[in-house]
Amino acid sequence: MPSDVLQPLLLICPPEAAGKRLDQVLARLLPQYSRNRLQGWIKAGQFAIDGVEERDVRKKLRGGEAFALTIAPEMDALANTPEDIALDIVFADATLIVINKPAGLVVHPGSGNWSGTLLNALLHYDPRLAEVPRAGIVHRLDKETSGLMVVARTLEAQTDLVRQLQARSVKREYLAVTVGEVAHGGTVDAPIGRHPKDRVKMAVARADNATGKPAVTHYRVKQHLTGATLLVCQLETGRTHQIRVHMAHIGYPLLGDPVYGRAATKLPAFHRQALHATRLTLTHPVSGETMRWEVPMPEDMAHLLAQLRGMA
Repeated sequence: MPSDVLQPLLLICPPEAAGKRLDQVLARLLPQYSRNRLQGWIKAGQFAIDGVEERDVRKKLRGGEAFALTIAPEMDALANTPEDIALDIVFADATLIVINKPAGLVVHPGSGNWSGTLLNALLHYDPRLAEVPRAGIVHRLDKETSGLMVVARTLEAQTDLVRQLQARSVKREYLAVTVGEVAHGGTVDAPIGRHPKDRVKMAVARADNATGKPAVTHYRVKQHLTGATLLVCQLETGRTHQIRVHMAHIGYPLLGDPVYGRAATKLPAFHRQALHATRLTLTHPVSGETMRWEVPMPEDMAHLLAQLRGMA
């Protein structure tokens, strides 16, 4: 490993972690870092088990192992530096911040994006968030997906929101434009896991794939368009790229999706996946009140819809 790095962070794998994946255990031991970030360090050769380098994030543990994680100081400093990045704050009180994230803003620092992220912006907006793991972030949106995200301002609120997400009581609705004309609404209930050949992609997992996690997406048609459809999608689960993977799986990928999409020469070009988190509903961690927020689609998607409607 490079010599210009911090001394390794030393940890012991708890006995109750026996049989669990390496990245899952590390995410619990080091909640201040996102799982994606931890996975990146492992794959980069910055992690060792019992003195032996380990790059397999899926390695099953036996419990009791000695971990050593070496973090480049300049990367860690960048990742946790407050930055004056404008935020569209939809709601804020002493417990929560609700943000309308623009497309193009990365949520967590990681490989290739150690600065200029939502986390950096949050640390500038409220320096006290440095005391909360991941600056209070409890869920993500892809870099090129816009829309509503909730951030916890206290550890207690973060714990409560994570429990709500696990209980599937947080309601999230998205506006999505698909390639192809979807006849009617429905539900995709198909587990999602890493693509078997392309590790940067997700895919619907085969029935015999134990790494696939349950994933459920409900969708309904909001408007039929020429060669495309405007859908409202509601998530029961929050898997990586869930809507993008599920809609591609049933033959209607999102317009502009560079990873899961397909060429649509008769449709307007779009520079990102046409996906926007438009509604968010949750229970306030302190008051117990049901809170709802809604934001309209951003200008780029509104312009895309105007183009598609003009093709009728």
